[in-house]
Amino acid sequence: MSKRIRRILGVFSALAAYIILHEGAHLVYALSIGTFKQINFLGLGIQIDVYADLMSDTQLGIFCLVGAVTTLIAAYGLVAATDKICQVKSKVFKACMYYITSGLLLVDPLYLSLLYGFFGGGDMNGIALLFPEGIARIGFGVLLMVNAFIFWKLILPKYKKAFAG
Repeated sequence: MSKRIRRILGVFSALAAYIILHEGAHLVYALSIGTFKQINFLGLGIQIDVYADLMSDTQLGIFCLVGAVTTLIAAYGLVAATDKICQVKSKVFKACMYYITSGLLLVDPLYLSLLYGFFGGGDMNGIALLFPEGIARIGFGVLLMVNAFIFWKLILPKYKKAFAG
C-alpha cells in the first residue's frame, strides 16, 4: 500500500478516534446525569446536544471539559504504548496510530487555547463556568506546548525509525 493511502487512512482513523472519544465522553456524561437530548450531525463530525437548562453550571462545565480530558488520557496512553506500537509490522497500523496519537495530543489543547474564538467558543463556553476563561486558555496553552514537545521529542523520532526499518 502506498505511503499516500496510509496517510489518508491515518488521518481518517484519527478523525474517527477523536470523534468517538471526545463526543463519546460528552454522550456518556450527558446520559449519566439524564440531560442527553440528541446527536447533531455536522459535516464530518457530530455534536452531543443536551438539555442545558436542566444542568447546573458545574454540570455544564464538566460536560464541556470531559471530552478534552478523555482525549488527553487516551493520548497519554498511546504515548506510553508507542514502543510497542512501533514494533508492529503493519505500516498501515503504525500510520493510523501515529495520526491518532498526534491528533489526540494536539487537537483539544490547540483548539481550547487558540482557536475556539473563531468557531463560537464550543467547549470553552462551558469550561469557563468552572475556571476563568483566561486561566483555562493559558492552561490549555501550556498543555499544547508540553504535548508538542512530547510529539517532537518522543513520538516523531520513534515513528520515523519504525517506518525506516
